[in-house]
Amino acid sequence: MLSLLSIGLTFLGLIIIPCLFISRRLSVPLSFTNICRLNKIASSQGNDEEESGTIGKKEKQERMPKHVAIILDGNRRWAKKQGRETAEGHEAGARRVVELAKEFFNLGINIVSLFAFSTENWGRPEDEVNYLMSMFEKFLKSEIPSFQSLKIKISIIGNRTSLPESLLGAILEAEEATKGYEERHLILAINYSGRYDILQACKNIAEKAKNELIQVEDIDEKLIDKELMTSCSEFPNPDLLIRTSGEQRISNFFLWQSAYTELYFPNVLWPDFVKADYLQALTWYQQRDRRFGRRV
Repeated sequence: MLSLLSIGLTFLGLIIIPCLFISRRLSVPLSFTNICRLNKIASSQGNDEEESGTIGKKEKQERMPKHVAIILDGNRRWAKKQGRETAEGHEAGARRVVELAKEFFNLGINIVSLFAFSTENWGRPEDEVNYLMSMFEKFLKSEIPSFQSLKIKISIIGNRTSLPESLLGAILEAEEATKGYEERHLILAINYSGRYDILQACKNIAEKAKNELIQVEDIDEKLIDKELMTSCSEFPNPDLLIRTSGEQRISNFFLWQSAYTELYFPNVLWPDFVKADYLQALTWYQQRDRRFGRRV
């Protein structure tokens, strides 16, 4: 009996209490699933303290990614799991976008790129697509004051020819209102395709060569980088790419740019991707040995 009581008290002291502390600090609801996730955070924090003698605060900051890209996956599955309409899942996902972008920038990350709508997504039901276009427009217009107060630059990349006129107007308005900011950059990929991005870059280069603005010998990786849609950013190639929901593929997102990107696939639906999860992703990234094909 005493042995069982001792085990129970040990479990309470080593697992439940630390999780309660982190849950309160990160504003994460305490459930069995979150206890498991928060326990990992508690363990990683303990490991960080043990390593503090070898890895200083400055070095940890240097290991922070400059550009984080995220594939926002799981809104529909989240809604279905909650017994809600698909639209409610997308609304919940949109709220997470605003919250997470602000938190990432506060950590010192310069660029956050979000894959919001791919060219393949046009194959979804018409009412869902129309709702998403309307939601993007509403989001951009309503968040302009917030973007300005936080000095966040907004860029939308993708093929704009198929987008509704009203959404195009909201895109231009948001980009114009925030174009003067430099340190924080939020990129939304709407009607984006990695293959299309590379294709349009090749066409632009071919056109310049045809008009003798460049020579064939001038074509190199740096020139292609300049013609890709991510040329709008200071750090076009993401250091870390996160895809939520557990799916392990990049689905035609940043095909060229992700050649040496660290890929992280948490088994969490996007609306449930809270602070504990992205801190775990950043901790995982900081522990990676990035060699870029070289032997160190």
